[in-house]
Amino acid sequence: MTGEELMTLEEIAAALVAGCRDGNEEENLGRLYSSEAISVEPHDMGRGRKAMGLAGIREKHAWWAENFEVHGGEVEGPFLHGPDRFAVIFTIDATYKASGERMQSREIGLYHVAGGKIVLEEFFVTS
Repeated sequence: MTGEELMTLEEIAAALVAGCRDGNEEENLGRLYSSEAISVEPHDMGRGRKAMGLAGIREKHAWWAENFEVHGGEVEGPFLHGPDRFAVIFTIDATYKASGERMQSREIGLYHVAGGKIVLEEFFVTS
């Protein structure tokens, strides 16, 4: 694939899931996300619910890595929806470093794609 070819929804979804499973989330940010992408979390964890732009999403990832120790998790999907969306289910086992509190959570990530890039990601807590 040349730099001018747009990735399909299926290719983006598969690459995101593979990156999450392989621990290559940071590499995927620059490759799969629009520079104007928006990320919306289900809760405000002290930084607001929205991360604006690729730089904001990178900061959100860095904040997570600094504040949580991840013990394990699973990634299910992707689940394609129409020509421009897909969902992924994340199961996470992590400890909040500041309190030592260990938590297990399950989230659905809904990804919106336009112009061959992820433009919006929204997370929903299932448990």
